[in-house]
Amino acid sequence: MAKSVREIMTGNPVTLPATATVQQAAARMRDDNIGDVLIAEEGGRVIGIATDRDITIRAVADGADPTEVRLSDVVSADLVTVAPDDTTEDAARRMRDAAVRRAPVMQGDQAIGIVSIGDLAVERDPDSALGDISAAPPNQ
Repeated sequence: MAKSVREIMTGNPVTLPATATVQQAAARMRDDNIGDVLIAEEGGRVIGIATDRDITIRAVADGADPTEVRLSDVVSADLVTVAPDDTTEDAARRMRDAAVRRAPVMQGDQAIGIVSIGDLAVERDPDSALGDISAAPPNQ
C-alpha cells in the first residue's frame, strides 16, 4: 500500500516573514539543520519558500549583503504544494513535473510540513545513493 506524505514529511516547518533578511534565514537554517524556510505574510498565509540554494544563487553569488537582502528578494514564489493525504507517488510526480526538490505540505491554508526528494528517496528507494545519504545522520 502506498504511503501518505504525512508519514514521511518533516513536520513543523520553519516560517519567516518576507521582511526577514537572508542572513536571518541562513542562521535559522544552520541552527535548525534545515535547507529551507517557508515565507509567510502577516496572518500566516504561506507565499513562498526560500532554500539554501536560493540564498546562494540569488544573493551571495551576486555579492549582495545578506544582512540587507530581504527574503522577498530571493523567495521562490511559484509554490508546488502537496497535501498530507497525498500518496508519495503523487508527491514525487508533482515535484518531478515542476522540477522542485522540496514541497510544503499544506492542510487547508496551514503549512504542516515539508517533503523533500530525500524523504521520497528514503521511502521509495532506500538503497539508492540519494536514499542512503538522506537516511544518514546530518553532518554539521
